[in-house]
Amino acid sequence: MDRKRVLDIDRRHIWHPYTQMKDYEGRDPEVIVRAEGLKLYTAEGRILYDTISSWWCNLHGHLHPRLNRALREQLERLEHVNFAGFTHPYATEVVERLLKFLPEKLTRFFFSDNGSTAVEVALKMAFQYWQNRGESRRTRFLALKEAYHGDTLGAVSVGGVDLFFRLYRPLTFETFRAPAPYCYRCPENPSPDFTRDASEVRCDLWCLKKLEQILEEHAEEICAVIVEPRLLAAGGMIVYPAEYLRRLRTLCDRFEVFLIFDEVATGFGRTGAMFALETAGVVPDILCLSKGLTAGYLPLALTVTTEEIYQAFYADYLEGKTFYHGHTFTANPLACAVAAENLKIFEEEKPLEKGARVREFFHRRLLELFSDRPYVGDIRYLGYVGAVELVRDRRKKEPFPPELRLGFRVYMSSLAEGVVLRPLGDVIYWFLPLCVTEEDLEEILSRSLRVIEGVVGSLS
Repeated sequence: MDRKRVLDIDRRHIWHPYTQMKDYEGRDPEVIVRAEGLKLYTAEGRILYDTISSWWCNLHGHLHPRLNRALREQLERLEHVNFAGFTHPYATEVVERLLKFLPEKLTRFFFSDNGSTAVEVALKMAFQYWQNRGESRRTRFLALKEAYHGDTLGAVSVGGVDLFFRLYRPLTFETFRAPAPYCYRCPENPSPDFTRDASEVRCDLWCLKKLEQILEEHAEEICAVIVEPRLLAAGGMIVYPAEYLRRLRTLCDRFEVFLIFDEVATGFGRTGAMFALETAGVVPDILCLSKGLTAGYLPLALTVTTEEIYQAFYADYLEGKTFYHGHTFTANPLACAVAAENLKIFEEEKPLEKGARVREFFHRRLLELFSDRPYVGDIRYLGYVGAVELVRDRRKKEPFPPELRLGFRVYMSSLAEGVVLRPLGDVIYWFLPLCVTEEDLEEILSRSLRVIEGVVGSLS
């Protein structure tokens, strides 16, 4: 099908995610026809660096030969089967391989098919645990402002990005909300220095004191606290200290509430560790995984929990403790085969160990290229993720007026430069695959700087 035909059908029939379709009234979306490694190829023959890993899921580059082979071979064996009362070796291999990377406490695996559903499973699991135990008052959750956990209604209920979720609040359940550990905009942090990797704790974690206060007043009502460890992704690529998680674990133990880690975005190496929980040395009670589980090939998710939680559901059928949750494509064999091969790549090729120097180069070049730009308020990074927050007044940390849509302008201009700088408001970020090289980074960051300079310069 030629480009004109694709665009004609798209314009007449397709509604794209997280997109104001009127923005494309006078412009065409990019038509991507193939990909390889770090690059996307358009129908016109143009090349784009996939600098957001196709919405944070691609790990080893597009069309990785080992993953392609695993998928082709699985197509000759089993494409799908019901997972209720059946099992298959492709799911058990994923579990067996993943156990090698997870803390010993996390031993029970519930399959689903995307990040939102992994979170829905976690919420229902935590809620029903307490109901099964007879603690019927525990019906609420504690989450963070600026958090994002998905777009289904349970996930929206614990989400904190008002731009996305404000309209849907009447449809959601009530949640306690604590301030986000947003170091750059912390009221107790007058320092003009950049967040960087948040390795330095510059205050007494005022944001965590507010969370503690909620637990002190409402712990008997709360099932669990849910957070994205070390990185609030859709909230603005907000990097925060590992110490926050260590103290949070202590609080959850003290008040006897579960701790859920949503590692849908941070899992599988993106923070420089296999899982972000490793960077803090903290083990949650429930862990949500997706995106990188299949290295960006196919939808698959896992909610991993402890034997203690599992045993609260293990009972005679008539006791009514069954976990009534499932999806048609639970543990799809095609996705499982790719996920197993992905985990073999981590085990055999050790991409995180090999990428240490590249990550250091990435962080250093971000600082070298953007530190002295008057429109850059903050620079933050963790592993293969980096971000700059654009501001009108650096000293006052004053944002640009929202009507300028600065981030959107940067995005549109970036495509002409062959990079994909899809923004979060006026936060411009890079969410890179593990296969990125120093040469790739130099090209990507140089082009990105040209784009941002050009857009900001055009305002004056």
